[in-house]
Amino acid sequence: MFNAASLLSALVLALNVAASPVEIRAPPVTLPFSKRVNSTGLLNLLENDLARARALRAHAEAKTSGKRAVVSFPVTNEVVSYIASVGVGSPATQYDLIVDTGSSNTWVGATKAYVRTSTSTQTNQRVSVTYGSGSFSGNEFTDQVTLASGLVIPSQSIGVATRSTGFEGVDGILGVGPVDLTEDTLSPGTTTTIPTVTDNLFNQGTITARELGVFFAPTNTEESTNGELTFGGVDNSKITGTVAFTPLTNTSPANEFWGINESIRYGTSTTIMPTTAGIVDTGTTLTLLPTDAFARYQSATGAVLDRNTGLLRLTTTQFANLQPLTFTTSGGSFTLTANAQAWPRALNTDIGGTAGNVYLIVNSIGTPSGEGLDFINGQTFLERFYSVFDTTNRRIGFATTAQTNANTN
Repeated sequence: MFNAASLLSALVLALNVAASPVEIRAPPVTLPFSKRVNSTGLLNLLENDLARARALRAHAEAKTSGKRAVVSFPVTNEVVSYIASVGVGSPATQYDLIVDTGSSNTWVGATKAYVRTSTSTQTNQRVSVTYGSGSFSGNEFTDQVTLASGLVIPSQSIGVATRSTGFEGVDGILGVGPVDLTEDTLSPGTTTTIPTVTDNLFNQGTITARELGVFFAPTNTEESTNGELTFGGVDNSKITGTVAFTPLTNTSPANEFWGINESIRYGTSTTIMPTTAGIVDTGTTLTLLPTDAFARYQSATGAVLDRNTGLLRLTTTQFANLQPLTFTTSGGSFTLTANAQAWPRALNTDIGGTAGNVYLIVNSIGTPSGEGLDFINGQTFLERFYSVFDTTNRRIGFATTAQTNANTN
């Protein structure tokens, strides 16, 4: 809900922008969201991320080959999710939806049943999406969607699940990935894309830039309202410095998603991963590297593989000597401190670990470099940097925040 201060800030921003002779832009609109840990699924943390990585790759490869993706993987519960409360219908029913940049369909009905109102219109199509960490199928509707106060989409395409797996405790997904990911999700078969919520906000003039700003903050509790989506631009109050942009990669299959090229360095001079292509994904918890890069990281840190969690484990002495991990894109370099490389220690027992141990958030994606989708910058990376997903200019930006060097873990 807007208060007087936020309205004044919006007015000042609007006046400043209006004074520009180059471009007139409406102020961006924000939607808060919360981090939620599914304690019944945490023991499958790595398994969940690897299943998702396989599904993302398979979906992209099937799409580029011209074949419909049919993907079967063991399904696990969503483990760590960022949840936005989204209203559907009029009067609106609130649904807790996972914020996902790795998919683009928005759907409800996994836990709370869809409630039809006067704004609900069923189409003649079925919808189905497989995520690796879950799946759903059902009927496609159009309905009024309310993202925040004053942020209403009158006729948003929305899936209504008649079957879903892997989504305990949440109602569905708010898909904010590239719109092309919606191709082949409807039947009878069609290659027509389904406009995302960002597309519709832009097309109806609510926002004047097809940009999405994402802010996370690290936390050591199982649920915390510590995130924010900003439609139409950047929330400058959340960043320090400026946003450094890098173009989307042309390398397949990473170019089907929010994909970029980057390299990774450990300490001052140890190359962990030469420049290669991967993706930025809010739906992946860990930061995943190709197998060869992961082996170099493990060797450099001296960590051992913990059988109970599947994560790397350090002694307290090794952690005291852990060096920064720097991710470099064409736009700039972004460094995870030693503390940012550690799983929140207050949640060790939730993942089957031991209290007091140090577990690392960097792990293997399961395939070597050169596969075209070699890494995933997941939540554990994004919690330390503000990210901007710019559809019009085909680029992703990162900026430091007050949380970049925080000792939250």
